[in-house]
Amino acid sequence: MTYGFSPVENRCRGPLAVNLASGQTLSARNGSEVSCEGLGFAFGSKFIFKDINLKAFKDELIAIIGPTGTGKSTLLRTLAHLIPPTTGRVFLEGKEVTKPSPAIALIHQSIATFPWMTALDNVRLALICKGLAKNEATETSEKMLELVGLKGEEADYPKEMSGGMRQRIAIARALAASPAVLLMDEPFVHLDEMTADGLRKEIYSLVFHPETTLKAAVLVSHNLHEVIQLADRVYVMKGSPATITDEVKIDLPRPRTERDPRFLDYLDQFFNELSVKPLKV
Repeated sequence: MTYGFSPVENRCRGPLAVNLASGQTLSARNGSEVSCEGLGFAFGSKFIFKDINLKAFKDELIAIIGPTGTGKSTLLRTLAHLIPPTTGRVFLEGKEVTKPSPAIALIHQSIATFPWMTALDNVRLALICKGLAKNEATETSEKMLELVGLKGEEADYPKEMSGGMRQRIAIARALAASPAVLLMDEPFVHLDEMTADGLRKEIYSLVFHPETTLKAAVLVSHNLHEVIQLADRVYVMKGSPATITDEVKIDLPRPRTERDPRFLDYLDQFFNELSVKPLKV
């Protein structure tokens, strides 16, 4: 995969001195699956973030990190047009997004399952708007449940499942709608660490599995270990209003391990970038 950035966007760096600017010029829309240009969101006259430019290319998982309150979750919702942006535009495969689309799916922080529905019905819910025949919707839903490791659990209710299993249902439901882009807002934050670690190890291969329609994914997380483990590139948001202050390519082979000294280099870099510097007296 080849990346190129204009001089203004040449902020992509990392501890291994990987520079994505190779003298080529690439607009946010050229070759990207999802991108935004000059995106901003304000409550009244107060901007939470502004001038956001980012892109995710085919088979790429990008992450967005930043301090609490910089509007990362809101940014995901504006990318999906669940919340209209105040300024700027969003593009999906080069075409402007002006309203919510099933081609962009969002997995929330909270584990969103409906307790009165079985696992199968929870997933099948995503297919109602497609007008599929019931047997076709069932077949698709069963395939997605199998993909996330829940084959045989189709008739179980969420209350009979662990948190990790319920989050797998949410992932299966998102994938069942055949999206091109998956947005993930702290998808493992409410899981115990062992369960979350297991899902992290699986999620990359799940979202880019040959049986899914996904072409790119965007992750928001405060867990820097998680970000380095999963992301191909990382955008750093800081300030008030928040802007993109850095862009880093994670140049590590998969599967990734925290025992790799380079993993720790990235971790140190992000901690340093996000740490609040004490005021000099």
